[in-house]
Amino acid sequence: MNEFLKTCLIVCPLVFLAGFVDSVAGGGGIISLPAYLMAGLPAHLAAGTNKVVNGCGTFSATVKYLRGGKVRVRAAVAAAAGALAGAAAGAQLASMISESVLKTIMLVALPCVAVFLVLKRDFGGEDREFTEPEPKREITVSALIGLGVGCYDGLLGPGTGTFMIICFTAFLSMDLLTASGCSKAANLASNLSSAVVWILHGSVMWKLALPALVFSILGNLCGARYALRGGSKKIRGMMFVVLGLLFAKMLYELLT
Repeated sequence: MNEFLKTCLIVCPLVFLAGFVDSVAGGGGIISLPAYLMAGLPAHLAAGTNKVVNGCGTFSATVKYLRGGKVRVRAAVAAAAGALAGAAAGAQLASMISESVLKTIMLVALPCVAVFLVLKRDFGGEDREFTEPEPKREITVSALIGLGVGCYDGLLGPGTGTFMIICFTAFLSMDLLTASGCSKAANLASNLSSAVVWILHGSVMWKLALPALVFSILGNLCGARYALRGGSKKIRGMMFVVLGLLFAKMLYELLT
């Protein structure tokens, strides 16, 4: 079998799955980046190709959520601006803080988040009473969410979208569906800026990126449709999957 075809058969189905998961509850990078490495791409090409493909997929999911009326544009834009600054700060901090220490902290925090979601069954439910925040407060809190989660993105990265959904729900009382739409729109800015950097550095395998982005777009559209039809309950269930994958990934990396 042609070597390139083998690579596509490994990457494309996993990229579709990653897009589906990411558009529902974030965390798709936990699946997509290892797919490129599994296919034999060098780390820099895997990272660059992954960012370009994910950026296209995130754009399609954002459009789907916008059309479904599940994006609070003001909050998403403020969070996107904060995330860009936070990611830059996180990248600087990464050189000063041990990655193993950060992963150990995350291994303690992730089960706590999962237990909280189990106990707090009404967390992010669409039937909760929602009071629209004042514009200034919404912008300030959204920017701080973007800054904090963006900093984590610069430090470690995996699960950024999931944590942003949790923060939008916890601090702005959004239901999980609206929080997911806002997180997609906010993540779009950081994904696109990262993609441009990788493109300028020539670290994108376009031959693979073109078919992969088709599967990423399809996965994101299917995932967004699944979330919009199923509501917050579907997102809640998928979040447990993402948190479990993230816990397993970090534990494996620490042990090896």
